[in-house]
Amino acid sequence: VPDITVNDLWGWTDPQTGREYALVGRTDGMAFVSLADPENPVYVGQLFRTNGAPVSKWRDVKVYADHAFIVADRASNHGVQIFDLRQLRGVQSTPVTFLETQYYDGIASAHNIVMNETTGFAYVVGATAGGDTCGRGLHMIDVRTPSAPTFAGCFADNSTGREGSGYTHDAQCIVYAGPDDAYQGHEICLGANENALSIADVTDKQDPRAISRAEYPNVGYVHQGWISEDHRFFYINDETDERNGLTSRTRTLVWDIEDLDDPVLANEHLGVTTSTDHNLYIRDHLMYQSNYV
Repeated sequence: VPDITVNDLWGWTDPQTGREYALVGRTDGMAFVSLADPENPVYVGQLFRTNGAPVSKWRDVKVYADHAFIVADRASNHGVQIFDLRQLRGVQSTPVTFLETQYYDGIASAHNIVMNETTGFAYVVGATAGGDTCGRGLHMIDVRTPSAPTFAGCFADNSTGREGSGYTHDAQCIVYAGPDDAYQGHEICLGANENALSIADVTDKQDPRAISRAEYPNVGYVHQGWISEDHRFFYINDETDERNGLTSRTRTLVWDIEDLDDPVLANEHLGVTTSTDHNLYIRDHLMYQSNYV
């Protein structure tokens, strides 16, 4: 289809069959691709954007309990589409056009959605255009029953974000199991908030608390980050520092978060090119980092 491009990627492994699927964000909806044979991927089907929503440059998807949760930015009343991924099993004639399983209308447009698969809470960030935007910080949703999502609360640290509203561009929310004894077992969200790293305790959704914020030299745009598996370090990519001449090569910020109340910039890792880093994820002892070129 002319002018339809790809804008996001996540994945799902079917717990019954062990088959992996790629969940591919498009400007007009989602595509589902079977990786049963990775050298010969199969386009299983698609889920178009919410009825009435425009094509969007930004779409994001996360997974919980075999369901995909999908948002789109600058997309009018798109809301959160919820799709039961088990429908991908046993599809005979491909590709199939699916319908959403459930719909959450507490937000309209949003840049991103964050999922804590341990607790069953989703966090919509960068919300606009209607609903409860939560200052464009964390719009918290209880999705432990995916067919019945419910609003759980808001969090925004007004000392962060370019608008002074606590805007969160992306985040990672975890049950903390790191070296800071004060927060063992708490649900902690680490937010990439444009001009700062924001760390919050969201264990009590009715009374979430800001723990700390942290800035670093030559900040361009705090875009996204991911925590080490031992919860000792948090790695951040800055989206605009390379193209604005704020660093000589691709820069990854390494935060020592041994004390969540006092994050310390431990290192600035410089890559071998000047590419703009965009997203990064960590598994075991490897970081997988995407960039623009």
